[in-house]
Amino acid sequence: MVAVNSSLNAGVSLGHPNVRKIGLADLRDVLRKGIDDFGAMPTHSIFLIVIYPIVGLILLRLSFGYDMLPVVFPLIAGFALLGPLVAIGLYEMSRRRDQGLPPSWKVLNVFSLPRVRSIATLGVVLMVIFLAWLGAAMAIYQSTFGAWTPPSFGEFARQIFTTPSGSTLILVGCGVGFLFALVTFAVSVVSFPMLVDRDIGVEAAVRTSIRAVAVNPVTMAVWGLIVTSALLIGSLPVLIGLAIVLPVLGHSTWHLYRKLVGR
Repeated sequence: MVAVNSSLNAGVSLGHPNVRKIGLADLRDVLRKGIDDFGAMPTHSIFLIVIYPIVGLILLRLSFGYDMLPVVFPLIAGFALLGPLVAIGLYEMSRRRDQGLPPSWKVLNVFSLPRVRSIATLGVVLMVIFLAWLGAAMAIYQSTFGAWTPPSFGEFARQIFTTPSGSTLILVGCGVGFLFALVTFAVSVVSFPMLVDRDIGVEAAVRTSIRAVAVNPVTMAVWGLIVTSALLIGSLPVLIGLAIVLPVLGHSTWHLYRKLVGR
């Protein structure tokens, strides 16, 4: 406990915001507040986020249309890495509601200078991680199946779930994907809402985000599991469910940030 407090105090002395320790009850509270935000302004939320599943559907269709079945799952899974960037408008909406301001298209003000540069920089970082994940996923596929192109979805599924190569692909792919997700989560879970909330540099925001995860490893691991489960459920009806799941998670993430980071 002394070590944790020393670490937090050191962070504050270096000009970084204080990071609080939270528990599982706080996660229930942020989800409740996220659902409440969504219920208070569902039209705005869905409009801001619906482009996400639409783009996902387009990418999914292109993948099937050009015999790129091996990249479908990595594409959908990796697309979730960009979620924190897509939810920028939702963070601003929750911030305005916290301040007693009515929801309006003034949420777009978050993209004005000086914050736009920091948000764009961190967005580029997420894009790089996303592209790196796609490259890694294709490299894993080629190392297990070579240049084989599946003739149909049925045959592709049979090879994946009933052959040794398929088992290797699943195990290695999920392991590598977990590492990409962990890095993205630690870097972005607090940093994006923090950049919306205050004038702070990318480095300070990312450091604060990583410290928040380090100080709350169990609680943040549970939050990561909640996010992953919600995204999986939202993706099942051909990604359409994400139009509801993502706004709720976006609003909830704002409230999670407010609990984790002191003023």
